[in-house]
Amino acid sequence: MSASPARGQESRRIAFRTGISAESRAAAFLIAKGFRILARRWKSPVGEIDIVARRRRLLVFVEVKARLDLDDAAWSVTERQRARIIAAAEAWLARYTDERIRDIRFDAMLVAPGRIPRHIQAAFDASR
Repeated sequence: MSASPARGQESRRIAFRTGISAESRAAAFLIAKGFRILARRWKSPVGEIDIVARRRRLLVFVEVKARLDLDDAAWSVTERQRARIIAAAEAWLARYTDERIRDIRFDAMLVAPGRIPRHIQAAFDASR
């Protein structure tokens, strides 16, 4: 027997709220580390970036993953998601240019209840 549509909608609402909360925690963590948040949940036709942040000459595209366990979160960024994040980052860079930016990085922020977020710097790169 399949789940009712109402149950599916509630599940999606919970997942959405969990994601928003995790992104807020991740953004606060990055701000505490000296980053300025340029965008959250930035959407393009080719993908979405959870957080775009800058610190001095470094621009960081951050994928936020919320799971019950940080190790589970670490394994949840798939190759397909990476490709979409990279494509979205390329769209961001085409739209927003800043000559001061010298370095670009793709990070992951892993968030679990009751735990300090884990910031994985250079979690993946743009090579395909």
